[in-house]
Amino acid sequence: MDNTNYYDVTKWSIGDPYQDIGVVINSIIDDIKKHQMDSDVNNGGKPGAVIYLPPADYHLKTQVVIDISFLKIMGAGHGFTSSSIRYNVPEDQWPDLHELWPGGSRILVDLKADDHDESAAAAFYVKREGDPRISSVEFANFCIDGVHFVDDGTGEPNPENTYVNGKTGIYVGSAQDSFRITEMGFVYLEHGLTIYNADALTIHNNFIAECGNCIELRGWGQASKVTDNLMGAGFKGYSIYAENFAQLLVTANNIFPRGASSVHFNKVTRSLLSNNILHAFYPGMVILENGSSENLIATNHFLRDHEPWTPMQMHDNGLDDLFGLLTISGNNNSVIGNHFSEIIDQEYIKPVDARPVIIHLVAGRENYIANNNVVASEAHAQSGDSAFAAQVDSLLTVEEAAPLQVITVLIEDQAQKNTVLDSGSEQQVHLDKTMNAFRATPTIN
Repeated sequence: MDNTNYYDVTKWSIGDPYQDIGVVINSIIDDIKKHQMDSDVNNGGKPGAVIYLPPADYHLKTQVVIDISFLKIMGAGHGFTSSSIRYNVPEDQWPDLHELWPGGSRILVDLKADDHDESAAAAFYVKREGDPRISSVEFANFCIDGVHFVDDGTGEPNPENTYVNGKTGIYVGSAQDSFRITEMGFVYLEHGLTIYNADALTIHNNFIAECGNCIELRGWGQASKVTDNLMGAGFKGYSIYAENFAQLLVTANNIFPRGASSVHFNKVTRSLLSNNILHAFYPGMVILENGSSENLIATNHFLRDHEPWTPMQMHDNGLDDLFGLLTISGNNNSVIGNHFSEIIDQEYIKPVDARPVIIHLVAGRENYIANNNVVASEAHAQSGDSAFAAQVDSLLTVEEAAPLQVITVLIEDQAQKNTVLDSGSEQQVHLDKTMNAFRATPTIN
């Protein structure tokens, strides 16, 4: 049976998918529209379609524009491999490497950035105005590769380490409902996912790494989830960013270091950040700002240590250790049962001789901070030229080291009527006890 709602890009009659997959997919979308013109035929009429990408390398020179609902674009392998490690291996060693490039069903983004249009260099541009909102567009199980970063004028000796090229993997520019991005690979894009005005969005089980920014939820949104992803942004960008969002579930993600922040909430309310592994080389790991309120931050593992990989040690996110690993400006947030590890040698702390701050309540009322545990010690860290070996060695080192004096909770004077329970000793928690409730963690003499 000939099913016109299933398309294999390698068997389509228009364009060459290996030379420009954009032309091929756009022509398939045009064909779907021609076959599904009526909005009501036997209680249906526009079921959408599946576009399949077999494992191969597909260059994209023409942006894919999606303006239909119920479209699934899927491949047969997310294909991620570390381009950053390879670009920092001397070229005379490349012939000895098993592979040089990401694989699977891989799209190579060959678009040019446009300083005046952030969507211009997006491999997939999704937008439709009018009612109902565009719905149920799915991306699954293929790789979007930005291929190269470029010189950004900052003096970085290796342009492949700038995290800048203006390219985006998937850009959603209009309100939408029930989108799904699953089992994807994103690599060497300045922006992995940029999504505006999301409702019931699922971003699940993807590998998003070595991108300037991984996930950006912009405009506004509600009732969405970012779950079970492996990701890590560059030192200039966000691993997860959300603004004007409510009922956002961020759970069970493993967020790698080097991002300027692991999770950044801007005017986010009534959302949950739980059960994540968060690893960072800089302060400002999780930021709640601009009145982010009534959020629950629970049972996450925070680790802040020093960058062990030699090529990246020249970079940081510009924040000092008084900023805090978790920084909050908002009301009625709950911070419960988290584990914080600050494992860093005194020489790397800024400003010199400062006591690093772990939880920093900058502004807000009636926040509840309870039963958080902080481990703080020097690290005796070793640097290395191998990204994998240096980082694993650092993570596995738990030898006895000198304790590091930290401020576990700092509440600024403008933040009042907050509660801090069992999250640091009398010496470790700094707050105005006449304006905030406090119970110290018992200490052993």
